[in-house]
Amino acid sequence: MRPHQNLDVWKKSVDFTVEIYKITENFPQDEKFGLTSVVTK
Repeated sequence: MRPHQNLDVWKKSVDFTVEIYKITENFPQDEKFGLTSVVTK
């Protein structure tokens, strides 16, 4: 079985996550909290 890091879907999800971090890094702190608090609920 191949390691999950070699799967195309894994590579694309990592790229997608990096892009989201780049886009949101300059958001106001309260906006960042609003985005992350939804995920943890």
